[in-house]
Amino acid sequence: MIEIENITKSFGSLQVLKGIDLHIDKGEVVSIVGPSGAGKTTLLQIIGTLDAPDSGTVRVDNIDVTTLSQNKLSDFRNRHLGFVFQFHQLLPEFTAIENIMIPAYIAGRSNKEAKARAEELLQFMGLTDRARHKPAELSGGEKQRVAVARALVNNPAVILADEPSGSLDTKNKQELHQLFFDLRDKFGQTFVIVTHDEELATLTDRTIHMRDGLLENPIIHSED
Repeated sequence: MIEIENITKSFGSLQVLKGIDLHIDKGEVVSIVGPSGAGKTTLLQIIGTLDAPDSGTVRVDNIDVTTLSQNKLSDFRNRHLGFVFQFHQLLPEFTAIENIMIPAYIAGRSNKEAKARAEELLQFMGLTDRARHKPAELSGGEKQRVAVARALVNNPAVILADEPSGSLDTKNKQELHQLFFDLRDKFGQTFVIVTHDEELATLTDRTIHMRDGLLENPIIHSED
């Protein structure tokens, strides 16, 4: 699903990634952890085609994204990738269902199709009764679930999440963590999650540790 080979990245004289090799399987929920400055977010942005590596290759869903033009990258990002950030980044002037539908419109889907998919996701999230509410009328947990639904509306192969529960209280954090696994089981997405949350990291199928721009030995979690 995701194949990364010898990725390097520098910002000026600072080398942030120093030769990353990583394989992530389809349907795997992987967490990336490490101290601030380890390169976690930079790696996530490169996987998500929001930034380009200085060298190396990145294949996502069997496509070498490092060879795509900017226009093709934008289309690939919209159709194959979903993003969840620490702060929901919903557009305040639109309702929950309208926020969810926006990526579907960008992908050229009809209003009927986009609305049906958004309603399906709202039902799965337990937010059907909040569909017509704007972000200011939603709780923190509800806003983040709407943001997750927005990431899923085009049925992307990969969901990339950067500190997705960082702004939530304990109850909403636990519900969001469980939601990721419920979504994987229902829709089959691959999840790559950058987090400082140790509870979330221990729940994932595999925890990848980063330090000083390099990967350390991964921890694979068993069912025991």
